[in-house]
Order: sequence, then structure tokens, then C-alpha cells
Amino acid sequence: MLREPSRYGGGPSRLAASILMSATIVPLPPNSSSETVDFLRRMASMVSERNGEMLLRAASLIESLAQRAMSAERLYHEQQIESTRNTELREAAELAFDAERGKLLGLMQHAESHIGKLTSELDGLRASVDRFNETSVAVPIEVLRLARTQFDYLSSGFARKGDVISQAMSEIGAFAIDQALTAKKTDSA
Repeated sequence: MLREPSRYGGGPSRLAASILMSATIVPLPPNSSSETVDFLRRMASMVSERNGEMLLRAASLIESLAQRAMSAERLYHEQQIESTRNTELREAAELAFDAERGKLLGLMQHAESHIGKLTSELDGLRASVDRFNETSVAVPIEVLRLARTQFDYLSSGFARKGDVISQAMSEIGAFAIDQALTAKKTDSA
């Protein structure tokens, strides 16, 4: 809350400037307030009633203010220690966070490179499957056995008629199917 300028100098701008300045705590001299209070109490016993009451009241106020000042100084030191501890904890947490962040970035880069390798390997496998699919056909084994039986039947029919060329072609077809079935048996074993 800003006040009107006083007759003693200063004003709102001086008050605002004093708020922004940091307070320097100067400890009270060890026995100055107690000596002053003792002096005021001795004087109160020597002077008239009204003046004595005022001196006793001043002594009480000085004692009260001295206790409040000591409490404020103690609280300030406790808060300063707490602030220092909080600053140290925050800095330690920031360092731990940065270290953990670095580890996670390293793991992420490693995972990305591993994913890149696996992706290129998968692309290579897809290309090889595509090349294989261009030259091969997947046929159920039962269909191959049925075709083998038909080639045997054709071969025997051509042999009865004396068509040696057609018989040889049928036997070659049957042999090729036998090779495919034999290769399939060894692959699955």
C-alpha cells in the first residue's frame, strides 16, 4: 500500500524502491536492549507517575520488539537454510533429469537405428519373396499327387499306343513332381 509523500522526504517512489531492495540483517548487540530496559525501569521508579508509566511502557515495547526481532532473525536464518537446501535439491534434480534424459535419448537413438536395420532386412526379405513368387507357384501337395497319378496314367496310355515322345514327356513331368514332393519332405524334416 502506497502512502502520500511525508514531510520527512520520500514518497511512493521511495517506498516502492525500498520494497525491492533486499534486507540486510544486522544482529543487535548482545546486551544493549536489556541494558536499555533496565535503565528505563530504574528511571521509571525515580520519576512521577505519568512519566514512570510511559517509561515502563517503553521498556515493555523495547523488550517485545527485541524478542520479535530475534524471532524474525531466527526465522530468516531458518528460511535461508531451507532455501539453500531447496536450491541444492532442485539443482540435483535437474542434474538427475538431464542424465536420465540423456540415457533415454541414447536408448531412443539405438532403438531407431535397430528399427532401421530391421526395416531394411524386412524390405530385403520382401524383395526375395517377390522374386520367388515371380518364378514359383504354391500348390497343395494333394494336387501334386493327383497330377503325378495323371502323368503315370498318360505315360502308360502313350506306351500302349507306341507314342514314345509323349510317353517320355509324361515320365519327365512325373519325375519333376516326384522331385518337388521329395524336396518338400526333406524341407519339413
